Amino acid sequence: MLRLGILVSGGGTNLQAILDAIENGNITNAEAAVVISNNRNAFALERAGKHGVPAVCISPRDYEDREAFNRALLEELKTRKVDLVVLAGFLVSIPPMIVEAFPNRIINVHPSLIPSFCGVGYYGLKVHEAALGRGVKVTGATVHFVDCGTDTGPIILQKPVETRADDTPEVLQRRVMEQAEWIILPKAIDLIANGRVDVKDGKVFLKE
Repeated sequence: MLRLGILVSGGGTNLQAILDAIENGNITNAEAAVVISNNRNAFALERAGKHGVPAVCISPRDYEDREAFNRALLEELKTRKVDLVVLAGFLVSIPPMIVEAFPNRIINVHPSLIPSFCGVGYYGLKVHEAALGRGVKVTGATVHFVDCGTDTGPIILQKPVETRADDTPEVLQRRVMEQAEWIILPKAIDLIANGRVDVKDGKVFLKE
């Protein structure tokens, strides 16, 4: 049984998609071991509690420096015996010490088709503002492994979403979540939990 450590900063809609998929059987061989947020007011912590999942706040504000925060986050993941770290809207950079502790065992969902609109500074509504500003006809979401770069790890799954002439960043954000993020993030977890993902030479290969 794959133990998930799910990291969230805000409302936790992707977290909800994961918890629902576990409960309805779309994710098998996996369980939510802990939900961690850097924001003690994150609604994601309430979502976790409603599903009986341990919920913890580990905030950089509670530590003397970022190094101490990083050590506390890593220790919590180890204490919970987490097998796969899932970044589900976590707005804190993952340090090399955690990447190295979980090689090819940290995944992230990003609200664009990487390599478009990704990297430093591209998060939340900023991604969708950039996509609409560029006038793209298709955007989408990507689930990828996390390495020491920003949105540079091997891609696991992508799903396109069409843009519309009357889209606002908020409307597009919601549609990308509904039509892509909430679908491919649980699917990626299920693939990993069932041994259907291989990483070779920086590329992901999916097994039948």
